[in-house]
Amino acid sequence: MAAEDRPQITLITPPTFDAETFSDRIGLILDGAEIACLRLSLATRDEDTLMRAADAAREAAHARDVAVVIDNHLILAERLGLDGVHLTDGSRHVRKARKDLGADAIVGAFCGTSRHDGMSAGEAGADYASFGPIGATALGDGSRAEFDLFEWWSEVIEVPIIAEGALTAELVAKFGPVTDFFAVGEEIWTSDDPLTALKTLLAPLG
Repeated sequence: MAAEDRPQITLITPPTFDAETFSDRIGLILDGAEIACLRLSLATRDEDTLMRAADAAREAAHARDVAVVIDNHLILAERLGLDGVHLTDGSRHVRKARKDLGADAIVGAFCGTSRHDGMSAGEAGADYASFGPIGATALGDGSRAEFDLFEWWSEVIEVPIIAEGALTAELVAKFGPVTDFFAVGEEIWTSDDPLTALKTLLAPLG
């Protein structure tokens, strides 16, 4: 696959991590692989924990010119000097996020398997629409974002598209030609060597 056609990578943080050691851990991956964006996706709603984690993520990413977005928290994104937000509830809050954060912020929307929601997010000002899972998972109701959604989107819609959820090397090979980004997280964090796991997952992209 030609370099200009190769999908870019968004790296999703683990749902929990130690802010003290995370900068070094994430730094190894950012130094060893080409990452376009770091998505802070934490399970906690504790403000102090989120702020410490966001500081660690921003420090590691911005030192390497990698953008940082955080799931849903508009106020923290602005207060902590992050690059924007990733909205996990589709198109519902895109317009507000764009208004609150301004034209230069990254505003993305996870739209599950809904083509309509993705189009609505784009019309509301989203910088990208994310769809998934594209792989088989026992989570949720088992529905998947199918290949034909990505194929249609890449031909018709100009808003960048992200494929995520239960990725495998086989799916990366299949979806590579029809997606702008892959978002990778849980697939690598269970490994003792996340960087090698990432490279193995993305090997089909060449």
